[in-house]
Amino acid sequence: MVSQLTGAIVRAILVVVLIATPSLFLPGTSTDSAQVIALIALFAAALIIFEYSSSYPCLVEFRDAPPFNRVRFICLFATIFLLTAIERGRIEPTSLTIIFDAIGSLIGKAIDFPFSPVRLVVLMLPDTTDVSQIRAVRTAAGIAYLTSLLSLAIFVIMLRLRGWPGNKGSFNVGVNLPTFDPTAGGDVVDRLTRDARLNIILGFLLPFLIPVVVKSAADLFDPVSLESPQTLVWTITAWAFLPASLFMRGIAMGRIAQMISQKRRQNYAEAERDGLLPA
Repeated sequence: MVSQLTGAIVRAILVVVLIATPSLFLPGTSTDSAQVIALIALFAAALIIFEYSSSYPCLVEFRDAPPFNRVRFICLFATIFLLTAIERGRIEPTSLTIIFDAIGSLIGKAIDFPFSPVRLVVLMLPDTTDVSQIRAVRTAAGIAYLTSLLSLAIFVIMLRLRGWPGNKGSFNVGVNLPTFDPTAGGDVVDRLTRDARLNIILGFLLPFLIPVVVKSAADLFDPVSLESPQTLVWTITAWAFLPASLFMRGIAMGRIAQMISQKRRQNYAEAERDGLLPA
């Protein structure tokens, strides 16, 4: 119990650091914005402590099935840190921020071709946006998209190497999928497979759909503005992280469906060998 609570507190501290990173290192944070960020960080920390210290979580999925949440957290933190460093470097450049900016600019230009996600992000900006702001958005989108793709590749490799989710023996579906009700109706394997495919499809489409939706909404409301460094960091992070997270969730649920199906076949084979199945 003590070790579980300690782990929950450590995770909560890491989440607070993640949320506070842009406001701590980027200039222009007003007092009201700092208070809102602090409130969000405290709420997120309380949620993490509650979820990871209780026996059965309510919202956090794959709590006891590493490395799912660890890879997602590292992906999110790396994206926020890199974008924050790049934006900080525009005011106080250092060797590290210059390297990050150069890598992001190179990747952004390489991916910025017609109908690519980066091109759509650039096109969602107002027509009056200056060239330097367009370059900043393209650089941020390039480095964020690369981070999400690398995190997704690392996640798949780790699942293969570890034999996840059966690497620790039993896998508790109720604990690791608290929002999934196995008794809701229909075969569990079919429902998990369907949800896995839906998450993967959404993960593939969201980088294209989000800029289109934002651009369409700008025709009805005020155009989106990414001039504020913090707005740029959080917007591009959400654009890159949410699809990668859905991809990971879809892959994980597909692996669980395969594990349950394989376990069923083994049980049927053992029952048939022991003569327990009806003739």
